[in-house]
Amino acid sequence: MEKYEQLLISLRRVIRAIDIHSRQLNKQSGLTGPQLMVMQCIEHLEAPLAKEIAKEVALSPATVTTIIDRLESRELVIRTRSETDKRKVHLSLSETGKALLSHSPKPLQEHFITRYQNLEEWEQSQLLSSVERIAAMMDANELDAAPVLLVGQIQAD
Repeated sequence: MEKYEQLLISLRRVIRAIDIHSRQLNKQSGLTGPQLMVMQCIEHLEAPLAKEIAKEVALSPATVTTIIDRLESRELVIRTRSETDKRKVHLSLSETGKALLSHSPKPLQEHFITRYQNLEEWEQSQLLSSVERIAAMMDANELDAAPVLLVGQIQAD
């Protein structure tokens, strides 16, 4: 078997693992990976603005707004206009959102991050460089992507 075939098989295995976990997350909580990340961010920050969440999760403000719209329509997130600056809208989790978040499974990347951080520094750098090169070879450098492992279109949230 050619090396490029071995690489493509490994990439496909990664994609399948992410897909399986994403489906389990959605089945167990009804949330997508980006929705879970946005809710976690809202919980950890004090009444954040959408642009602060976008910066924190490394997604475009438009993508985050779409995610928040979906979460708000499900009554998981509450938007509150600032008393001091009416242009600002702060976000918080509803009681339903807090309950759902507390029972949601951990994102796949948490397990990955633990294992990655246990590697030697040189190995972390080598992996990062290799995967960045693969992303470049697939013309994926400019795609909107958060540090969350999931399959599917993020904007479809």
